[in-house]
Amino acid sequence: MKHLCYPQGMEMTANSRPCAFLDRDGVLIEDTGHPHRIEEVCWVPGAMEALRRLNDSGRAVCVVTNQSGVARGMYDEASVGRLHVWMAGQARAAGARIDGFAYCPFHEAAEEPRYRRSSPRRKPGPGMIEDWLAHFPLIRAGSFLIGDRQTDMDAAEAAGIPGHLFAGDDLDAFVAKILEAA
Repeated sequence: MKHLCYPQGMEMTANSRPCAFLDRDGVLIEDTGHPHRIEEVCWVPGAMEALRRLNDSGRAVCVVTNQSGVARGMYDEASVGRLHVWMAGQARAAGARIDGFAYCPFHEAAEEPRYRRSSPRRKPGPGMIEDWLAHFPLIRAGSFLIGDRQTDMDAAEAAGIPGHLFAGDDLDAFVAKILEAA
């Protein structure tokens, strides 16, 4: 399925399990305004520790990210793919795992005509989450989303899972609190 991918060498388990859906910019990496160059990426504090903690909880970890920079002609889909493969490799090198990435390049005000449309995959729509739940061995029970914007919370609510608004501090401490309350 286009715009859903597993990083090279990554396999999801065949057993159904809950998923931690994570927004990318502002949750895993600093939101510097359409980050797309690997050399400019900064991980948020506690990102790798949070990924390991989520892995240890038995959940899949899937990134769901709007990428309107593609629609606006700021970078191409290949840049998104390269960044995601790099992020998965960085996580793997730190002993963590990101099971997959989904992104939505569409925007109603796109510069690029082929990306100019409304899409249920674009948050606040639940499409990316629903795609993961429908096409992969993931279950809604025990799943949640961590995002840094109200659109993330709206997408989680529309998908019928809890949403947690991350203010950009220590991601690992934030994840620990979520898992303790679960």
